Amino acid sequence: MSGAGTGKEFEIAREFEVDASPAEVWDALTTGAAGWLRPLRYEPREGGAAPSGGTVTRWDPPHRLTARVEDPDRVPGQTLSQVDHTIEPRNGGRRAWVRYVRSGVFADHWDAQYDAVAQYTDFRLHTLCEYLTYFKDRTAVHSAVSGPSASAAPDAFRRLGRALALPDDATEGARVRVRAPGEPLDAVIDFRSRHFIGLRTDDTLHRFFGHHRFGAPVAVSVHDFGAHADGKHTELAWQDWLDHLYG
Repeated sequence: MSGAGTGKEFEIAREFEVDASPAEVWDALTTGAAGWLRPLRYEPREGGAAPSGGTVTRWDPPHRLTARVEDPDRVPGQTLSQVDHTIEPRNGGRRAWVRYVRSGVFADHWDAQYDAVAQYTDFRLHTLCEYLTYFKDRTAVHSAVSGPSASAAPDAFRRLGRALALPDDATEGARVRVRAPGEPLDAVIDFRSRHFIGLRTDDTLHRFFGHHRFGAPVAVSVHDFGAHADGKHTELAWQDWLDHLYG
């Protein structure tokens, strides 16, 4: 890939298998992204519109999906961004192998940008697998909020973990009861690192993002698969929770 404008090229590649058919993975990427990322829209053809003002450069369901963004104003810190998915059947089509490649050009601060995008990629692909494993047959309502500027402080994410009442030694797979807006959540920790926390309940995936290392506030997203999901109510509740925590 050639560079666009100033900057330095990068590539982040990941491979994984998941307990879902290639068609189910394809649907998760193209029409079900509210269940693990955020609502996205693809125009189903090569040359069609893709998220973030991009263009579909490969549309071959359910095997290959590639989208490219060349507008630097659409992807902060990058002058070019491309995401490519290759999907192959395994176990007679009952499972799928996925290769994900994100590439492009970082405009500046290459090391910090690469580290941020690589960690974010791992968390998001993990969330995709959680969705495909536990919720692929259910429709999600997506909510997302960010904390106030004070939540960009170095200790902000540690404070969030304590406010949730997560034990410091609780690792992935642990069942926990956490403090949250309204009733406490009975959840499984499905992901935990210095910068990210994932909690899975019977009806939700809660994602917590510690963006302080990258100069941004804490963020929370909720993928709610419940019969009475109310995205606006969820956003207002978590915004109030964050504002009080860091106020």
